[in-house]
Amino acid sequence: MTIAPHILVDADACPVKDEIYKVAWRMEVPVTLVSNAHLRVPQHPLITRVVVSEGFDAADNWIAEHSNAGSVVVTADILLADRCLKAGAAAVLSPNGKPFTTSSIGSAVAVRAIMADLRAGGDRIGGPPPFGKEDRSRFLSALDSALVRARSG
Repeated sequence: MTIAPHILVDADACPVKDEIYKVAWRMEVPVTLVSNAHLRVPQHPLITRVVVSEGFDAADNWIAEHSNAGSVVVTADILLADRCLKAGAAAVLSPNGKPFTTSSIGSAVAVRAIMADLRAGGDRIGGPPPFGKEDRSRFLSALDSALVRARSG
């Protein structure tokens, strides 16, 4: 038995919420936005907002606990992506459209740890490149594909 697709969004700093709504409405897939703070979301039967406590990792914990074979998770958080993949999520996408997969997550976690060590040592290493139109376009395509795959089981 296939589990119906559902989009789970790590919403506090997600730059592609509008894109998620458009795809969800077109494909009639429910969306749950999880955040530590109250966010404005469209009043629509497919859109649910969950506000968790401000505790450390509260939103991540909620998302990881609710991830399953029908979940398409949207997050920039590598450690959350790893937890969702281990929980059996159908797909985990970064807001720029790049998928986290079971074969790529190990190296992503390792690079994250190295970068954290460099920052802790005082190195100035800059952040990710600015979010642009290409990222939005890549995300829309990746979300569409992930939902089609999730529907087909």
